[in-house]
Amino acid sequence: MIYLDNSATTIPDPSVIESFQKTTEKFFANPSSIHQLGGATEKLLHAAKQQAASLLQVEPNEIIFTSGGTEGNNIAIKGIALEHQNRGKHIITTATEHPSVDEACHSLESLGFEVTVLPVDEEGRVHVNDVKEAIRNDTILVSVMHVNNELGTIQPIEEIGKLLSNYPKLYFHVDAVQSLGKVPLDIQRSRIDLCSFSGHKIHGLKGTGILYVNKQTSLFPLFHGGGQENGLRSGTENVAGAVSMGRALRLIKEKQQNETSHLQLMHDFLWEKLENMDGVQINSPKNGAPHILNLSVPRIKPEVMIHMLGEKGIYISTKSACSSKEKDESKVLAACGLPREIAVSGLRISLSYNNTQEEMERFVVSLEEAIHEFKEVLR
Repeated sequence: MIYLDNSATTIPDPSVIESFQKTTEKFFANPSSIHQLGGATEKLLHAAKQQAASLLQVEPNEIIFTSGGTEGNNIAIKGIALEHQNRGKHIITTATEHPSVDEACHSLESLGFEVTVLPVDEEGRVHVNDVKEAIRNDTILVSVMHVNNELGTIQPIEEIGKLLSNYPKLYFHVDAVQSLGKVPLDIQRSRIDLCSFSGHKIHGLKGTGILYVNKQTSLFPLFHGGGQENGLRSGTENVAGAVSMGRALRLIKEKQQNETSHLQLMHDFLWEKLENMDGVQINSPKNGAPHILNLSVPRIKPEVMIHMLGEKGIYISTKSACSSKEKDESKVLAACGLPREIAVSGLRISLSYNNTQEEMERFVVSLEEAIHEFKEVLR
């Protein structure tokens, strides 16, 4: 098997699974219970939070454990909107956001909020000046993803953060689900107030994630109850999930430090081979994230290509996994101004540090064979 759909989900690391299992077996008590078992479980939860904070270079009380990117994005966007609506009801985002950001923003329109969706250039990048021109007196939130989940485009987060430092009452949310462990992001330097992460994108478990909330940022909680997670996410904590998230975060940070060149070499190899392959168009920017490469094979439906490769034991995808079953063109590719025949035929290859150069070579050969086989059938 050659698994190249890592932006949809990654294969869980065995040690992450082990950490979840051991925590579930030994620290099963409710961390809010006052007896010794509850206290030991609460201590472990705090340790997981401290570990995550250290790895992300933030403070422990700024870490909120969530079920993943979608929940983190919803808590951030709706939490800011509901908490600060008396000051303004204007939100700024971009045309290429993940559905959990896009839909969260637009859901607020029914409550009287106004959403400005900024355009992107042909590489999927938003221009900082467009952000500046969109800011109004009633703007309360700017939400921009760090790395695009379809194209791998890296947004100018640090530059946007520098701009927003001139607007101290305006909050900045970043969806960093696809960049964690692959593309560096300095939360403090980028003036980020809220940042979403997901465990299953970094060889962790589904149902785990982190939302960074700057200690000076106030949110309206979407869950009310026992006041867990600084009052922002009530409900008995998933301690085993938090511990496994910390483990996955530590492992991916180690790989980022030691194996980034390996990821980049595989990406560059694919780029060179695909750029010269007949009938293939690369859609991703060349200076994008090292683990995502989007291409189109015009006049061949992407699901046909995906199934042909799947029969060879090679797994890739099309669009975002959250919208891959929807028909028609990719919203992201269309936003980049690409022709419809390209936007409806997008394929995404997404790598992990666990992939090998040999797998890249086999993929290139198999893709060329699949294209040839399809054309032979049409003759």
